[in-house]
Amino acid sequence: MATASEPSRSGFVLADYAVFATMLLVSMAIGLFQALHKRPRNASVDDFFTGGRSMPAVPVGLSLCASFMSAVQVLGVPAEASRYGFKFLYMCLGQSINSLLTAYLFLPVFFRLGITSTNQVLMSFQLLSFIVISYHRTTGLNMWVSLFSTGIICTLYTTLGGMKAVIWTDVFQIIVMLSGFVAILIQGTVLVGGPALVLEIAKNGSRINFNDFDVDPRRRYTFWSLSVGGAFVWLSMYSVNQAQVQRYISCRTQRDAQWALFVNQVGLCFIVSSAATCGIVMFAYYINCDPLKSGLISAPDLYMPYFVLDIFRGHAGFPGLFLACAYSGTLSTASTSINAMAAVTMEDLLRPHLVHMTQKKLILLSKGLSFLYGVGCITVAALSSLLDWGVLQGSFTVMGVVSGPLLGVFILGMFVPAANKLGAYSGILAGFCVSLWLAVGSTLYPPSEETMGVLPSYTDECQHGNSMWCHLKWWSVVEHLCVIYFLCSDFSKTRGLLNFYSMSYLYFGAMATSSVVLVGLIVSYATGPTKRSHIKEGLLWWDLNKKQVEVPSVRRVSTMLKALDMFCVCYYVRING
Repeated sequence: MATASEPSRSGFVLADYAVFATMLLVSMAIGLFQALHKRPRNASVDDFFTGGRSMPAVPVGLSLCASFMSAVQVLGVPAEASRYGFKFLYMCLGQSINSLLTAYLFLPVFFRLGITSTNQVLMSFQLLSFIVISYHRTTGLNMWVSLFSTGIICTLYTTLGGMKAVIWTDVFQIIVMLSGFVAILIQGTVLVGGPALVLEIAKNGSRINFNDFDVDPRRRYTFWSLSVGGAFVWLSMYSVNQAQVQRYISCRTQRDAQWALFVNQVGLCFIVSSAATCGIVMFAYYINCDPLKSGLISAPDLYMPYFVLDIFRGHAGFPGLFLACAYSGTLSTASTSINAMAAVTMEDLLRPHLVHMTQKKLILLSKGLSFLYGVGCITVAALSSLLDWGVLQGSFTVMGVVSGPLLGVFILGMFVPAANKLGAYSGILAGFCVSLWLAVGSTLYPPSEETMGVLPSYTDECQHGNSMWCHLKWWSVVEHLCVIYFLCSDFSKTRGLLNFYSMSYLYFGAMATSSVVLVGLIVSYATGPTKRSHIKEGLLWWDLNKKQVEVPSVRRVSTMLKALDMFCVCYYVRING
């Protein structure tokens, strides 16, 4: 267990860079292999974006698992578990609810239509920037070299190999991520003194807290926020997101796509459990000298990089393995977004005007789009280095603000026959306003650690010089002032907006989705609901048991998608007849 002050670390050594470079080169090699291996002469754009709709369930499931929140899990979840306890594992329950709802409610409709048109890009690029900055601060790793090397390799293998390259590199990257977690768990547990001692310290430190059923929505993590709020967050990511749905329809059959979702769920549980357990081991290791409270790190998201460099001093290569672990998640997320955005641009905007272009030229154009979006990824990531968001809350908040209203529109389009166009527009406007209001308000008026439920940590045996001691005294003064401020705020504005802004960020998506559905229903019925007889068969979830009918393709509704391309294709076809 750590009792000293800042450990003497020299940063990365040659072996660490070698491990990291190997991960990047293997990812690149997989992309090249998929681009050159067994390329059919009559390959089409559909083959490039969906893998020819012939992918087996297991690699697709692992790709789903590796993509969206993998980088967040690597850095954010250990820090949150260390500060809030092992109850974070209830996130697996929220993910399981999401997988079931997606597999049996949303996926069958999308698989029947064969295409959707949602997109989500900014978050993945910002994550790339955040991980680069985190390692720059803790290891001295050159930020711009890391950013551009990762972005260029990701862009190249996505451009050359298409969806098949994305999926198979994801499989490799999920193995790298799990390997990194296993190495950290073993080394950290050994240094603490064994699993029994880790559990004893965690129990004494109130980290084994599965009995938290507090219904207060201001508590950051409880059974309800993680299961109910978490389910809505993950549902918006997995049920209606372009990048994920594109993977579903790359499977051979609908049943294979559903199995892929269940494989993904098993993988997600492994990742969340591994990350949360790393957080508990980290708490036990720093039980007497919390790096954040003692000022050795400046933000909770730096816990994990600091911990890795600390426990692997003298073990060359292992810090590089964890760097590869974190970057694997980022590569997966970025490559997914690049491929998805290229697909949306081609199908919704360009292809309707390129009817006479040959498939070979269309594939070249699609690769060019992938390359351009890759360049955009690198640019946005560089600009995002100026932001100061926490990786877990920041990414989940973006998901709640953007995907929450989108999920509400899909629910209206697929499950509510009476919904009309005006109701959808009104609903999504209300949803965005609610989610944006919550996000901005919670940023301007953040809740206190006591309100959020941060558990206590200790600095009893930290060894500091005079400057650090002065810093601790100043930290203590600031901490007391913050407590006084928030106590005064609670007494004077108990019924005010501050309590509303203190709501757990996991509820933001649920609030946005509910607002869209509620406002959409009210406006639709007030302005004249859509008649059931005017809706073509196959466009509602309720029609799934009926015989399959031909539905209009995405090309026939491209003009409507240009007006608001976040709307569901099937919904637009339905409301416009």
